[in-house]
Amino acid sequence: MEILGLMSGTSLDGLDIAHVCFDFQADKIEFNLLHSHTFSYPDAILEKLGHVTKMSAEALQHFDKELSLCFAEMVSEFMQAHALSSTQIMAIASHGHTVFHQPQHGFTTQIGCGATLAFHTGIDVINDFRSLDVIAGGQGAPLVPIGDFHLFGEKAEAFLNLGGFSNISFKKNGNIQAFDISPANLPSNMLMQSIGKSFDQDGELARSGNVKQDLLMTLNSLSYYQQAAPKSLGIEWLNDQYLPNFDLHLSLPDLLSTHTEHVAIQVAHILNHEGLNSVFITGGGAKNIFLIERLRVHFAGKCLIPEKEIIDFKEAIVFAFLGARHLRGEHTNVPSVTGASKELCTGVYHRAQ
Repeated sequence: MEILGLMSGTSLDGLDIAHVCFDFQADKIEFNLLHSHTFSYPDAILEKLGHVTKMSAEALQHFDKELSLCFAEMVSEFMQAHALSSTQIMAIASHGHTVFHQPQHGFTTQIGCGATLAFHTGIDVINDFRSLDVIAGGQGAPLVPIGDFHLFGEKAEAFLNLGGFSNISFKKNGNIQAFDISPANLPSNMLMQSIGKSFDQDGELARSGNVKQDLLMTLNSLSYYQQAAPKSLGIEWLNDQYLPNFDLHLSLPDLLSTHTEHVAIQVAHILNHEGLNSVFITGGGAKNIFLIERLRVHFAGKCLIPEKEIIDFKEAIVFAFLGARHLRGEHTNVPSVTGASKELCTGVYHRAQ
């Protein structure tokens, strides 16, 4: 079963595409990442993604179609580059791009129209993996943990993704537990944009700064960290609860250093509190040398960093896996993770015409 997994994250790094072949055997699932690539967004798309939450309803509808056409062009370029035909791909499993995430109000919104993508690629599409879980009383996130344990389960006791936000999955009393821990790359990237850069290479600017203890204490005391799981974070929380604490009179290196220390402390607190001995780290933050150094200071166990392709494309691989499970009629959520009332085969199927 060959699937294309598409992932567009909150850190706005671009669209990750993973071409994955799955072999569902009786006692295990084998997968092979055949091809992968990250497509950077055109400047016009990137600029709109930066303020998408402020768009009018009509403008958002226009942009939904524009982004899906962009996805279709990227998929077509990917297919051509690797000499793939539409007949060998069973489906595209697309995460879309999250605009609103408010499960407490019963909705989550990912744009990137599935019908448009299916029509222009000639490949069936499965998207909107989160909404049904939210309708069933869940957080709609995280969905990646089901892939963590089916595809990477032998690697470590816990799985940490350092994307726009940090999220973790692990097993407790035989049940998968997972939730968003804290912001991660997104605040750093936003800060770096003030000097015309998209990210802090290796965390070097953060390394040059000093941790501001007052700010660190304020961040560590945010009420989210006292909430019990299931729980998840979105851009709304970041803008309302996290970023307003940043005193922009502080130097950029000091802000970056304090944010990095905060992330390391919050992640290590969960790992240590749950008695975990090893963690498998993926996402862009796994390449942040300074952040990983600070995490190793606070966490007593082993931090395992996989090969670059897995760091970059694990989430796209897992969404391909969710697409494969959807086609097999299997559940794609984990109620012990999201808080949904039952297991569900989430996602909306769009047949190519």
